[in-house]
Parts: sequence; structure tokens; C-alpha cells
Amino acid sequence: MAVRFVIIGGGPAGVQAATHAARLGAEVTLVERDIMGGAANLWDCIPSKAMIATGAVMALTCRAETMGLAGPGAYLDLESLRRRIGSITGHLEGAVVGLLASQGVRVIGGTATLEGPHRVTVDSPGGSVNLEADAVLLCTGSRPRVPGWAEVDAQRVLVTRQAYPPREIPTHLVVIGSGVTGVEFVHMFRSFGARVTLIVSRHQVLPYKDPEVAAALEADFLASGVALCKGARAVGIDVTEDGRGEDGVVVRCDDGRAIRGSHALLAIGSVPNSYGLGLDAAGVLVDKGGYVPINQHCQSSVAHIYAAGDLSGKLPLASVASTQGRKVAEHVMGLHTRQHRHLDYDKAASAIFTEPEIADVGLAETEAFALGRKIRVTKVPFSANARALIDGDARGFVKIVSDPATGVVLGGSIVGDRASELISVLALAVSAHLRVSDIAESLLVHPALAEALAEAAE
Repeated sequence: MAVRFVIIGGGPAGVQAATHAARLGAEVTLVERDIMGGAANLWDCIPSKAMIATGAVMALTCRAETMGLAGPGAYLDLESLRRRIGSITGHLEGAVVGLLASQGVRVIGGTATLEGPHRVTVDSPGGSVNLEADAVLLCTGSRPRVPGWAEVDAQRVLVTRQAYPPREIPTHLVVIGSGVTGVEFVHMFRSFGARVTLIVSRHQVLPYKDPEVAAALEADFLASGVALCKGARAVGIDVTEDGRGEDGVVVRCDDGRAIRGSHALLAIGSVPNSYGLGLDAAGVLVDKGGYVPINQHCQSSVAHIYAAGDLSGKLPLASVASTQGRKVAEHVMGLHTRQHRHLDYDKAASAIFTEPEIADVGLAETEAFALGRKIRVTKVPFSANARALIDGDARGFVKIVSDPATGVVLGGSIVGDRASELISVLALAVSAHLRVSDIAESLLVHPALAEALAEAAE
């Protein structure tokens, strides 16, 4: 009898687990209540990157004269942008639905609840559906966090999912939160011509990133006219009586400062979608943050019930969720008893789609110093790279962290054009324990941005 595998959540983790397990012979049922492909992916990640891509083209047209061209720049058509985003997400959702169908995965639209360790009930438009499961994967994702002091009205005070795109481009946007999501929104709306103020509660933007990387982004923000309100934590948002104009909202900070703008955007993290899943009925433990703790196999406190993606409390990256889903499928089907590599979260590459882009992987320079670990750090600026000069954007640098004794690549950071693509080379080097000499001795294309990687590896 085939393994009955029920997956709750159709995001990157759920889709990857479903298709892989089906290929391995499982009887797979996937339940999704919103959008196939994942709300975090198709309501957050993909729309934001589509908007950033549009802003990048606008910025390129503004730099046209520096590349030997003359003529008027492009302007933003909000309705066309909205249709473009809808077309992209619709195409991706359709591709996911087609993939699941091709693998024989049963898909049910509705809200799933655990009624016990092996029983799942789905409240669907067609009525209630009862499922018996030998294994269950919980991958219900997360939603934007809204603190008690903020009242979101989706007009003047927004969370991220209400800004893809917004009803109107703000004249002055106040962004609350200087992490990855916050800085992407700063860049996005500044490229569309909005005035932007960023409230930075700590001493730098991107508080958990390399200070040199954060400084490069801050310098670019300041050069583009972004106002940084440092050392302030937002504690309240007031909407003015008429709620219009440049002073439509007032963001109050704990140090007494009041930042006025036309709109306020909350980008202060996310909350796992664990409420209402019936975790108590199944005996699944949840931590104080609402996440489901997992072991190296993504198992919860109940051995046959797994968690992946944002719900697991690990890195909230689609790439991590997809890999977790694949690992769960293999574990459900018993493949972990053979040669099996555990997922190493410390070696996950990540990117921030600002301009210039930021990407990193593995051990950071500051982290190594904090651990008292000896490292070798090499750095090469893109201003010395021929392709960067040809493309008219030589901002940023490549930094590689390696072991001084063995030359093994431990990590790296890239600030610059297409950093999100270039980091793949360093990610492979970190995962495969390659040496800097392996990169330096590679025969790369010329002229290419990747040459900076080889030069930094020497």
C-alpha cells in the first residue's frame, strides 16, 4: 500500500515535497486555501521583484545620457504595472498547477485542520473532506506582522502585501523596518519617484549584515535622497483628520521624533500561520513565537508530522523551503537510510534586491571575528571591472572569506549589479568546500562581472 502523504500548504516547500514524493511512489494530497505556489512567494516575493525590475529599467533610462544616448526617460504606468504583475503571478501559479497534475498529486482547495495525529479535515467549497495520513507536512507559511500600536487601513497605513502595487504611488513614504524587506521597499518606491524616509531602530540598516555591506547601501540611499531616521523605534502611527497630502500620516518614535509622510509602510517581520491548524489535537509542540520546532529531518515533536518553510522558524527563503520539502519527501519515503546530506542552513545564499543588489553566503567577516576564528579576507571593487564600466554601473565590491591555512572558501558578500546571480559561484564553493584557488584558476569569460570573483580569490 502506498504511503498516504498529506501536505498542508502549497508554497515552495509543499509543491516540492508533493512532486518529489509522488515520483517516489507516495499517494499525495496537497491542500491549499489561497494561491498555489505560496502566498509568501506569489503575493510577496515575485510582485516585489517585478516592481523592482520596473524601477531598475526606469533608473537605466535616467542614466541613458551617460551611455551615449539622448531622449526622454520612461514614466510609470501604474495600471500597466498591475497587469504585468498579475500576468507573471498567474503564469507561475498555472505552471505549478500543471506540474502537480502531471505528477498525479491530488489537490484540494480549502482550509485544513489536524483532528489527530493521522487525521486531517479540509473545509472546502465542495464540503468537508476527511483524510487519513501516514505522514503530514505542515508548510502554511507566514503573514506580515502588525504590532498593537499600528492600525492598518490599507490606504494610508499599509503592510507589504497591500503595496504590490499600491492604489497610488506615495508622495512621501515612511518605511518602518530596516531589514531586508524594508530596504527593498525603500529602493523600490524611491525608484518610482517617491520621497522616502526610513526609520532605522539600530545603528545601521540591515542590522544583521556585514557593516561594510550596510554602509554601501546607506551611502547609495543618501545619494538618492532617502532620509534615514536612525536610533528611533516607531511606537505609533496617527492618520491626520483628512488623511491626505504630504502629512497624511504621522509616525511617532520612542525618542519623541514625529515623522510626517503621505503613507506609512510596516516592514517589521512576519508571523507564522500556525493558529487554527489543530496542532494541539495532534500533539505537535509550538514555541512561544508560534513556530513549529524541527530536527534535521524537519520532523516536529510528532515523528510523522513535519514542518517546513516559514512555519519551521528556519531561514524564511523560498530556496530553503523548497529544499526542506525535498528532504521531507525523501524522509517520508525512507531514503534517509541511504546516503543522505542534511540541510545546512549556514550555507544558504541570500540576496537583497536593492540597487545595487546585495548577496551573501556562509561565514561573514564580523561573525568570524566574534567567534575568534582566523580568516583571510580579500576584496575587489567593481570599479576595476571592465564589464561593470561598460554597463555603466561600477558600484560595489566582491568580498571572499576563506581559511588561511587551507584556502577553503568559508563565505562571501557581493554588492553590485547582478549580485543575486554572482553569489551562486560562492554558494557552490562554500557547499562543495572548494578552495579560493579553484575559483582563481577558472577560465572565465571576458569581459564579465564574474571576473571580480576570480580576482578576489587570488
